[in-house]
Amino acid sequence: MELDRADIALLNAVQKNNRLTSEELAERANLSPTACQRRLKRLRAEGVIEADVSIVSPKAVGRQVTVVVLVSLERERADIIDRFKSAIRNTREVMTGYYVTGEADFLLVVTAKDMEDYEQFTRRFFYENNDIKGFKTMVVMDRVKAGFAFPIES
Repeated sequence: MELDRADIALLNAVQKNNRLTSEELAERANLSPTACQRRLKRLRAEGVIEADVSIVSPKAVGRQVTVVVLVSLERERADIIDRFKSAIRNTREVMTGYYVTGEADFLLVVTAKDMEDYEQFTRRFFYENNDIKGFKTMVVMDRVKAGFAFPIES
């Protein structure tokens, strides 16, 4: 899909603050409020905007521990990879999952209430899965930046 100047202005605006009014968006994109709403509807329908979400404070909801996990599978077969991708999508504690190249097969961002909760997660999600060769955990000490905004340029 070809994005014009107004589309880019709208995308940059809603990535920073998805609660802007139609009037505020119109100012940023130099369009009418109605035109902005039509464009946003089209951008959603065409999959340019995948979702409208809020970034929640992990501490506010009792999820104090965030870990980054590198996962290696036993074998690289399509059925094993697809099965693991499905497990990632269906597991609430996995906030983000990437199928990657390099020393690991997957990189996951996982949330937990505390280290005991994370240990229970590892038993259930990793140790009980025969397709997993191993995993390495890195505990996040401080969340420096949280977001999903992409730099979009004209």
